Amino acid sequence: MTRSDLVAVLAERFGQLTQRDTEFAVKTILDAMSDALARGHRIEIRGFGSFSISRRPPRVGRNPRSGEQVMIPEKLAPHFKPGKALREAVDEHLPVE
Repeated sequence: MTRSDLVAVLAERFGQLTQRDTEFAVKTILDAMSDALARGHRIEIRGFGSFSISRRPPRVGRNPRSGEQVMIPEKLAPHFKPGKALREAVDEHLPVE
């Protein structure tokens, strides 16, 4: 599902909202989540999951072309951990083979 798909579903579900209002609401929520993660905060949405920042330590990698060792600096990366309700909902919809 893309952002525009999400906007379309919400606009359809909530008829009193215009497409533009729905787009603004989705953008505002995603921007707020991005800002919170950028500041190092953790986001928890009950029943859905939590977003946090994980630290990737510096390491030594290799340039695939030359084989030369390259130092890869430390990075901070967003991490999502699904909640129990989301895991169970996904598990229920597995196709049976």
